[in-house]
Amino acid sequence: MKRVDLIRYIEASGCVFLREGGRHTVYVNPTARKVSTIPRHREINEFMAKKICRELEIDGPGREKKSAEGEQSDAADSR
Repeated sequence: MKRVDLIRYIEASGCVFLREGGRHTVYVNPTARKVSTIPRHREINEFMAKKICRELEIDGPGREKKSAEGEQSDAADSR
């Protein structure tokens, strides 16, 4: 995924820019009080994007939160 797309997603999820490091950009999730770094590469592989989102305690890109209704119907389907 493109770095700018990941940054847009992170900022839309409530995270804010903290500072620039030597080779990374540092973002913080103020509600969860978690910090993660984003490397300055044009492309960031999906594994790294998921890791960054997990560190910031936000859903990964392309994943929506399931509603309580959806979880209940999934549990009923598995019986």
